[in-house]
Amino acid sequence: MKDTYKTVEGTAEGLYKEKGSKFIARIYHVESEEEAKAILGKLKKEFYDARHHCFAWRIDPRNERTRSNDDGEPSGTAGKPILNQILSFELYDVFIVVIRYFGGTKLGVSGLINAYKSASRDAIENATIIEKEIRDLYRIEFDYVMMNSVMRVVKEENLVVKKQDFDNVCRMDVEIKLSTVQKSTNRLKGLKGVKLEKL
Repeated sequence: MKDTYKTVEGTAEGLYKEKGSKFIARIYHVESEEEAKAILGKLKKEFYDARHHCFAWRIDPRNERTRSNDDGEPSGTAGKPILNQILSFELYDVFIVVIRYFGGTKLGVSGLINAYKSASRDAIENATIIEKEIRDLYRIEFDYVMMNSVMRVVKEENLVVKKQDFDNVCRMDVEIKLSTVQKSTNRLKGLKGVKLEKL
């Protein structure tokens, strides 16, 4: 499995207009479904007079979860085209909402699919796409006398220290890159009196 994935930084907006209807797309970086739902709630308040708030998300590159919703549009004409754009740009941890203001003229199935697809694509193309590493979080516990040995492995293996607490028992929470988990954890386990726990 690759240990990097693509996502977006912050938020961006896209727009598509057709026959008086306006499709405003917003893309967000999210790491949970709760985050996405909270954003959706805010957008429904902000654009309270819009006819539809259609969306899709794709979360977690390791344990992929996707969802799309047509919010009253004909089945498969809104949520799916939004999700397909996320998939075609190979993005994870993203949430796209397309807000539609109805212009009085029906667009038909193919017109709707094109509108939701185009608005989503515009938002993605306006976003800052970044590459992130997939990492596992581990807790290392050790006696103070082992500090130098542990720190050497942390440094040589490029582990990212998220939290540390040096008391009677020293604790460190570190992130390890997916591709080096085996090697790094084996080195740590090989140290006398060092306890390792996956968080």
